[in-house]
Amino acid sequence: MRFHIRWPDGTREACYAPSLVIKEHLAVGQDYPVAEFVALSRLALGIASARVRARYGFPCGRAEAQLARIEETARRQAPGTVYVESFEV
Repeated sequence: MRFHIRWPDGTREACYAPSLVIKEHLAVGQDYPVAEFVALSRLALGIASARVRARYGFPCGRAEAQLARIEETARRQAPGTVYVESFEV
């Protein structure tokens, strides 16, 4: 699935999650302080990757790569909030 976000600088991004678990941690229409968004993304993508590991014997590389992109983009942001625009299955 994908979750669409808007960073504090106005940049929009479509992020990948291998599981619907992201919906348990982020809500459409919500603003999250950057640090909180990163922490929630780390938690949700970690759970999703662990589910892939349990099923296939290895973690989800795409989830890990997405988390790395989120963390890198977050480091470049001024203080502000990340807005969750939508989920796409």
